[in-house]
Formats: sequence, C-alpha cells, structure tokens
Amino acid sequence: MEINQYIEKAKHGDQSAYTFLLDHYWNEVYAFMLKRTENETDAEDITIETFSKAFDKISVYNPEFQFNTWLIAIAKNVHIDLIRKRKKALFLDITDEDDQLAYDVADSAPSAEDKLITEQNLSSLLQCIKQLKPHYQEVIQLRFFQELSYQEISDTLGEPLSNVKVKLLRAKKLLAEIIESKR
Repeated sequence: MEINQYIEKAKHGDQSAYTFLLDHYWNEVYAFMLKRTENETDAEDITIETFSKAFDKISVYNPEFQFNTWLIAIAKNVHIDLIRKRKKALFLDITDEDDQLAYDVADSAPSAEDKLITEQNLSSLLQCIKQLKPHYQEVIQLRFFQELSYQEISDTLGEPLSNVKVKLLRAKKLLAEIIESKR
C-alpha cells in the first residue's frame, strides 16, 4: 500500500494507519531532532509531540508535499516552542519545594508491588518494562496496571490526549521489541 493510502486511512481514524505512519517515519524525525538538539530526551519528546500534532491535524495535510517534509516542519516548530518555553522558564522563581523536588531521586529497588508481581510469574514482563525510559514506563503502568483510560492518563500526566496515544503506541512497540529480543 502507498503512503498516501495510509494517510487517507488515518484521516478516517484508522488506528493501524496511525501505527504504520508512526513506525515508518519515527526514526527519520527522531534522527533529525537528535542532530538538532544533541539530546536524546529532547529529541524523543519533540518527536512524540510532532506525531501528536500531525495526527491531530492530519485532516489538513496537503498531499502536494511529502509527508516527511510536513512532519519535519512540525518538528522544527515544536523545537522552537520548546526553546521559547525554556528561555521563559529561566526567569521563573524557584521555590524551596521545587528545589527539594530536584533532590528527590527515584528508588530503583524493587517495591512491595514488584515483589508481588514477581511471585505471580510476571517478573519477566516487569523487567522488560523497566528497560523502557521512565516516561514510557509511566504510561504503561497507568494504562495496564492501574487500568486508566486514555483521558484519565492525559489528565494525570497533564498532557494532551494525542500525546498519550502516541506515547502508548511507542511504548508498546518498544516493549514488544524488548520481549522479542529475550526469546
């Protein structure tokens, strides 16, 4: 099937078309942003936001232009927005509470829930999940362990619904790759 056919399917809400487009263009957008930002976390965040915005606005995509060019243009704008937010944040007052949060470091030791899951023969899955980046671990945990809806996850994280959907898509794909590599 041609890319334009997937784009048309995505315009009509076909989830598999979204997944195909995400998988097909993820590395290109991510590599472009990694080169620009020289920071893996920023590149990944910008790429997630790019796909989120693209999927929200796919109905206005003009097929006269290459889809990857459109995605890169969105990524550039997201990057500019990130830079502006950071410049603005440089002038914010930091409270003692905010300062203390910077010193709170996540404990990587297994929790009581981790031990219970291990006892229930889910330790292998949990170890795979722990190999994901923390923001992917979080969406997997909220969706599949706390059984929150996409909207509830969006509200909990304070992120747009489309970002949550893209993060979950990406997290599931990466988790599947980790599980497959252990076989």
